[in-house]
Amino acid sequence: MSTAVLILLGLLGGVAVGLQGPLSSLMSSKIGIMESIFIVHLGGAILAFVPLLLFWGGGNLGEWRSVPWYALGAGAMGLVVIGAVSITIPRLGVAPTVTLIVVAQLIIGAVLDQFGWLGVHVRPIDTTRILGMLTLFLGTWLMVK
Repeated sequence: MSTAVLILLGLLGGVAVGLQGPLSSLMSSKIGIMESIFIVHLGGAILAFVPLLLFWGGGNLGEWRSVPWYALGAGAMGLVVIGAVSITIPRLGVAPTVTLIVVAQLIIGAVLDQFGWLGVHVRPIDTTRILGMLTLFLGTWLMVK
């Protein structure tokens, strides 16, 4: 896959995260946090399940037992994301909330890269990455203050 396509996919993911938060927050304000988390994940499950069945014949879904037990926690992480944005967006705003989420993702990403945890390629934290993270912290402080 070309670099340009990968960049576009990354940007598309960012747009999705940027829109998912406010949409989930709106839904949570009308029906409640747990209810909106349920609807978001049910909708996502249906949208993933239909093409998985129709186009891929179920794919490797039957192999879910071969996945390390802790990898199944990814779904729970989605619950935390929806809950967190549903609470923080009405209180902080969309841009500060998204900024906090991105900074937290970068911190955990740097830690995972440093140690190669969860099967990721080891990429040690160096001075350049530390400067980048410090710049992000400053930007986050400016966005949230």
